[in-house]
Amino acid sequence: MSLLVKARHEGRDIVDVTPHSAGWKHVGFHAWRLKQGESASMPTGERELCLVVLTGTVDMTIVANGSVHRYPDLGRRDSVFDNIAPAAVYVPPGHHVTVNALRDAEVALCTAPGGSSRLPRVIDPATMPRSVRGEGSNTRYVRDILPQTQPAEHLLVVEVVTPAGHSSSYPPHKHDRDAAPEETQLEETYYHRLNPPQGFAFQRVYTDDRSLDESMAVENHDVVMVPRGYHPCVAPHGYDLYYLNVMAGPGRTWIFKNDPAHEWMLR
Repeated sequence: MSLLVKARHEGRDIVDVTPHSAGWKHVGFHAWRLKQGESASMPTGERELCLVVLTGTVDMTIVANGSVHRYPDLGRRDSVFDNIAPAAVYVPPGHHVTVNALRDAEVALCTAPGGSSRLPRVIDPATMPRSVRGEGSNTRYVRDILPQTQPAEHLLVVEVVTPAGHSSSYPPHKHDRDAAPEETQLEETYYHRLNPPQGFAFQRVYTDDRSLDESMAVENHDVVMVPRGYHPCVAPHGYDLYYLNVMAGPGRTWIFKNDPAHEWMLR
């Protein structure tokens, strides 16, 4: 099975990854493309949801057991490459979510198994930590949307901008063993965007024994699934790379292991 999920370039549903389609247990990812005035809805069922307004502006309504939560006017970005934090809302299981686009919008739906004891909440963009990782042509810019320091059951959500000509998720690292404090087990999806949009980038997913070793050219809106193994990316000259990461696993701590063959560059 290919780890690359190609985007649909027309219609509401851009891309869809479920635990069943991915052959794993935790991460789900879906993206909506909504024109101004359009709406879309979904039940969370037994899963928790982090809804991220990638671009545009939306109103959001959440209903459960007779309770109605309304979150109006979410989202300020025109592009995922804008230096602005996204709007995001956390929704626990057992709720029904409706999104109405006030202007053209792109919305990411990040899901994982969840409990029912939490309440819906807006994640304040001002609280989303921003950091810089790497140096030189390995520099990239990270914003934690739903980090492990914020309440959730299994979900971790982060976005990264990698400038043209730079590498990312590099040196290659992995998190596929439940072996804390050395490493934790987390499935992961990468939702890729390119600027300009006709560009492409490269991602490789591989294990130490090369039983999994897949290299992919990713285009705008494509998803790469990372069930295990190392998973570096490279943005070619002329094209900036954005990706939204969704991670989830048995626990909710991100501890990774670098590929020993390439760890020398950190010394």
